[in-house]
Amino acid sequence: MRSQMFRLGDVREVTARYAMVPLRLVVGYGFLAHGLAKWSKGPAAFATILHAMGVPVPQLTAWISILVEIFGGLAILVGAFVTLVSIPTIFLLVVAVFTVHLPYGFSSIKLLSFTGGRAQFGPPGYECDLLYIVAILVLALSAPSPWSVDAYRLRGDRALD
Repeated sequence: MRSQMFRLGDVREVTARYAMVPLRLVVGYGFLAHGLAKWSKGPAAFATILHAMGVPVPQLTAWISILVEIFGGLAILVGAFVTLVSIPTIFLLVVAVFTVHLPYGFSSIKLLSFTGGRAQFGPPGYECDLLYIVAILVLALSAPSPWSVDAYRLRGDRALD
């Protein structure tokens, strides 16, 4: 029985290295998808929304937001410079919490009604933003996961020593 426990521990030790891979892929894809959605509608359309919210320099802010989401999402997706990229992505999320989601409370899902065979939802709260912030912090504070650019770069640095 004791030998099985050690084997289970060995398996857990090996698989723990891969625990961050799905988190990195989902967070990276989520950011990339949001950036590409804004890009496909045109930065001017997003700038119009930002202007209506009273955001200063909406054109510049729209471009910065879209670029952070696309390039930040892509970087997280492939695991490249995750610690560095975490700063602008978390900043963007914090701004979204305080400028958009805070008035709607915590919950990201607010079922308003069920009509025509479909659920109707209200505006999302800041729950998803907090989940993204925590996930990015975990990725930034963790060792690079396998199958990532950062892990590859670390291997290359060690080979030079």
